[in-house]
Amino acid sequence: MYTSHEDIGYDFEDEPREKKAHNPNPNIDGGWAWMIVLSSFMVHVLIMGSQMALGVLNMEWLEEFNQSRGLTAWVSSLSMGITLIVGPFIGLFINTCGCRKTTIIGGLLNALGWVLSAYATNVHYLFITFGVAAGFGSGMVYLPAVVMVGQYFQKRRALAQGLSTTGTGFGTFLITVLLKYLCSEYGWRSAMFIQGAVSLNLCVCGALMRPLPPSETQSNKILQSKGGERDLKLPLSHSTESIKSNGHLKKAEEREDSPVKEEMLSNSPVPESKGKDKVRLGKNMYALRILKIVSRLTIRIRKGFWDWYSSYFGAASLFTNRMFVAFIFWALFAYSSFVIPFIHLPEIVKLYNLSEQNDVFPLTSIIAIVHIFGKVILGIVADLPCISVWNVFLMANLSLVVSILILPLMHTYASLAAMCALIGFSSGYFSLMPVVTEDLVGIEHLANAYGIIICANGISALLGPPFAGWIFDITQKYDFSFYICGLLYMVGMLFLLIQPCIRLKEQPRKKYIEGTHV
Repeated sequence: MYTSHEDIGYDFEDEPREKKAHNPNPNIDGGWAWMIVLSSFMVHVLIMGSQMALGVLNMEWLEEFNQSRGLTAWVSSLSMGITLIVGPFIGLFINTCGCRKTTIIGGLLNALGWVLSAYATNVHYLFITFGVAAGFGSGMVYLPAVVMVGQYFQKRRALAQGLSTTGTGFGTFLITVLLKYLCSEYGWRSAMFIQGAVSLNLCVCGALMRPLPPSETQSNKILQSKGGERDLKLPLSHSTESIKSNGHLKKAEEREDSPVKEEMLSNSPVPESKGKDKVRLGKNMYALRILKIVSRLTIRIRKGFWDWYSSYFGAASLFTNRMFVAFIFWALFAYSSFVIPFIHLPEIVKLYNLSEQNDVFPLTSIIAIVHIFGKVILGIVADLPCISVWNVFLMANLSLVVSILILPLMHTYASLAAMCALIGFSSGYFSLMPVVTEDLVGIEHLANAYGIIICANGISALLGPPFAGWIFDITQKYDFSFYICGLLYMVGMLFLLIQPCIRLKEQPRKKYIEGTHV
C-alpha cells in the first residue's frame, strides 16, 4: 500500500532530500535534465499561456455570436477544464506509450483543434473543436511535461518545476500580445489558424522528452522480467522461438540450416517450386514478425492498464492516503479563483471605463509577469534546507485567497494592478504542486497522482468562468463571483489544515496503545 500521511509526518522536510533519494540514477540532475526543463517550459508557453490569453478571444466571440456571457465562457472553460480533467486518463497513455509519444500525438491534436475552430459558425461548434479537441490535445501534452521534470530532478525539484512552469507567465504575456495583434490585423479566425500552426511546435517539445535511462537496480528488474517472459512459450513451432529471442538464436539457426535448405532447393526437379518455397518462407517470416510486434504491444498495454488501474482502484489505491484525499478536495476549489480573473478581467476593465489604461499595459499581463517571478522565488525558497515546502505552499495559498476577496473592492487601475500583482506572485505556488504531490505518494506514482490533482483543478476551471458569467447575467456585477470563489477556496484550505490536526490528536492514543502492548 501507499505510505499514508500519518506515516510520513506532517512536515515533508523532516528528512533531508539527499537521504530520501535511494539508488540515484547518474542521469538525474544534470546534462539532458535541463533540456527537459526547456521542453517543459515551451509546453507551458504554448499550452497554459495560450489558455490564459483566451480573454482576448472571448471578447471576439461575444461580438461575433451575440450569445450570453455565461454560454460564451463555456468555450474557454471547456478547453481549460478538459486539459486538466483528462489527467487520470493521460496517465494510462503515459504508462502504455511513454511521455514522448503521448506529447507528440497531443501536439498534433491540439493544433488540429485550433485550425478547425477558425471555421466555427456558432458557439456550439467551438465547444467541440476548441473545447474538446484542443483541450484533450493540451492534456496529452501538459501532464508528460510535468512528469518528465519530476523524473529527471531530485535535489532541486522545486526550482526545476518553477523554471519550467514560468512558461505559463511568459506565454500569457506573449500570446496575449500576439492574439491582440492578429485579431486587429487579420481577424480572430486567422488568428486561431496561425496559433494552430504555432502549436505544432509542441511535437518538437515531445521529441526532446528522451526517456530517462534506468538505473542499475531498475535495469536488473527489467532483465528479470524479460527472463520471465522468455519462459512463457507460445504454441508455435521452432521459428517462433527464434523470433522471441534477441535475434542471436534466429541468426545461428539460419546459418546452420542454410546448407540444408540450399541442398533441398538445388535437388528440386521443378524450377517453379524454388520460387514458391521462397515466397512461402518470406510470408511465414513476415507473419511471425507481425505476431511478435502484436504480442509485445499487447503485453505493454496490459501492463500499463494494470498499473493505471491498481493505482486508482486496487488494494494500493492512492485514495488510501488521507492527506492526498484532502489535497484533492483543495484542488476542487482552488483553480477557479485563479482562472476567473484571466477570462473576465478584460470585460471588468471595460465596465470600469479603464480600457485605455489597460491597452497600454493589460492587467492580465501584470499577473503573467509577476507570476514568473513568483514561481522562481517560491521554488528557490522551498528548496532551502531549513524551509518546509508545505509551509511555503500554505502561505502562498493564503495570500491568493486574500487577494481574490479584496479584488472586487478595487475600482482604479492602480489598485487593480496592485491586486493583480499579488495574485500573480501568490499563484507561483503552482510550481510547488508536483513537489508536494511527489512527497505525498513518491516519484513512482507521480504521474497517476498528479493526474488526479489536475483533474480536480480541471473541474474547478471548467465550472468557474461560466459560474462568474451567470452571476454577472443575474446581478450585472462580477463582485459576487469573486466572493463566492474566495470562500470556497478557504473551504478547500480547511481540508488541508484539518488532516494534520487529526494526526496530532491521534498520536497520543497510538503511543498509549503501543505502551499497553509492551
